[in-house]
Amino acid sequence: MTTTMLHAPSIVCGGCASAIKKALGDVRGISQVDVDTTNKKVQIEHDERVPRAEIISILDRAGFPAS
Repeated sequence: MTTTMLHAPSIVCGGCASAIKKALGDVRGISQVDVDTTNKKVQIEHDERVPRAEIISILDRAGFPAS
């Protein structure tokens, strides 16, 4: 397993956290998504077959650009 931590400045509330969890939750290879709304961080546990660039792309399409 790999842990990826991303900063997503457009996170403002629990609704944002829910939307992010929904967007990433169905992706094969992602096992856990934690969202810190205070610090605008997303922590993703995933296997090595899910590249960081794919996670960033999914978040971008969901309306949460991340880096």
